[in-house]
Amino acid sequence: MKETLHRYLRDGRDVMLWKLDGLGEYDIRRPLTPTGTNLLGLVKHLAGCEIDYFGFTFGRPFADLPPWYHDETTPNVDMWATAEESREDIVGLYRRACAHSDATIEALALDSVGRVPHWPAERAEIPLHHALVHMTAETHRHAGHADIVRELVDGAAGLVARNDNLPPGDAAWWTDYRAGLERVAAGVRDGSSR
Repeated sequence: MKETLHRYLRDGRDVMLWKLDGLGEYDIRRPLTPTGTNLLGLVKHLAGCEIDYFGFTFGRPFADLPPWYHDETTPNVDMWATAEESREDIVGLYRRACAHSDATIEALALDSVGRVPHWPAERAEIPLHHALVHMTAETHRHAGHADIVRELVDGAAGLVARNDNLPPGDAAWWTDYRAGLERVAAGVRDGSSR
């Protein structure tokens, strides 16, 4: 069971990094939602989550904490990269945080109990199993965000580099498909499809 959970977590991590491939610095930082969601910020956020849930939660602190980790004065500091933070800095931090997490996951049994410092006291104690499920869900949630943001940047879509998991179709097919969806939505909005 632990290996299955760990595999799904690793798959989500791979997706997050793949969504940065082939893009320039501007495009990985562009805020493309009203709340500022951007690709590099999602990776930075997940690095912090890995440090939290598999480091501090289980008494295995991450040795090389970034300066922003304890910054409580900068709004959403973990959701965007400063001009001084390079792609290499953020991706490197994420890889190191994931390696640290992997060591924790491999060293502990699924029923090993840790404590999430920022959760309410009544539910702060969790087993490794819970942390694995939580972090896998968190990673895949943000991988979904990254899917949409990447599609908005350059139209690239899909599950992973080796398998996009999309129906076959060229650009014209997708344009027609989207236009059909728009017609259905418009018809429902104005009541003409009822």
